[in-house]
Amino acid sequence: MYNNILTVTEHHIQTITINRESKLNALNIETLQEIKQAVSAAQNDTEVKGIIITGSGSKAFAAGADISEFVNFNEEQGRKMSADGHAVMNTIEQSSKPVIAAVNGFALGGGCELAMACHLRIASENAKFGQPEVNLGVPPGYGGTQRLIQLVGKGKAMELLLSADAISANEALEYRLVNDVVPIEDLLPRCFEILNKLKTKSPMAIAKVIRCVNDHFDHSKNGFETEINEFGHAFGTNDFKEGTDAFLNKRKPNF
Repeated sequence: MYNNILTVTEHHIQTITINRESKLNALNIETLQEIKQAVSAAQNDTEVKGIIITGSGSKAFAAGADISEFVNFNEEQGRKMSADGHAVMNTIEQSSKPVIAAVNGFALGGGCELAMACHLRIASENAKFGQPEVNLGVPPGYGGTQRLIQLVGKGKAMELLLSADAISANEALEYRLVNDVVPIEDLLPRCFEILNKLKTKSPMAIAKVIRCVNDHFDHSKNGFETEINEFGHAFGTNDFKEGTDAFLNKRKPNF
């Protein structure tokens, strides 16, 4: 079905693996579109409750974009490439189902941007993060200038974006770029552990939380207003009835 990624669903969790290990899982245009297709398909699959995105092998999550693919692009082609990349990252960020980046090595340039578009990031101890685009004579093009600020703050984001320096997994944890750092053999098990916990929560409520948080950063929307509306809407759902009944009757909810 795909040329550059592998998808496997087990225990209601879909794992999307970038399968370009010989290229350090570089994100060419086709690979990005396949990731977008896979995440979109998972939204319509009732069996899928959560998504993991990772890279093949142990060296790289995704070591940036495939430079050979765009080296001869003109301005309009460059703009379209960026716009299309933003659409991919937005699809991930706006997923109604939680998406975890299992960062197993280099996450540079577009790879770092891909990780930042996910809702949570778990890194292996050998992971490296960075936005080295200024070394190529361009700024980040897939949302890196915006999401890095959201995650680590303006001062540290500016430092990393201007210097093109890569940081270790432990530094990324210190700066709150990632949620946890584990040995590489524990990376996927840790992601499954998190998603197995989230599977016990209301999927409707989780989708609403994601929407509310995202709207905080969308200047065309009012996150507080979104929360009011989503909170009110929840009262008319079966998940609300099940959750409150379970609480009052001291049992575990069955969503």
